[in-house]
Amino acid sequence: MSTKDELRQVEEDLARLRAENQDIRDQIRDMGATDQVEISAMISQADEQVELIAELERRRDSLRGRLEEGAD
Repeated sequence: MSTKDELRQVEEDLARLRAENQDIRDQIRDMGATDQVEISAMISQADEQVELIAELERRRDSLRGRLEEGAD
């Protein structure tokens, strides 16, 4: 897989994860004061996704740097 292809895949993954994370947070907001255990689990899931998003952003930046240096 070329660097450009890998960068494209990382960007697609980032977009998907951001959308999923926003959806989870919207669901939490809409739930109100219902099952606190479920809400807690959803918040944990959203927080884990934020960590994954940060990791993918670092990977994306690294790939962009490689492309700027002329690596394919």
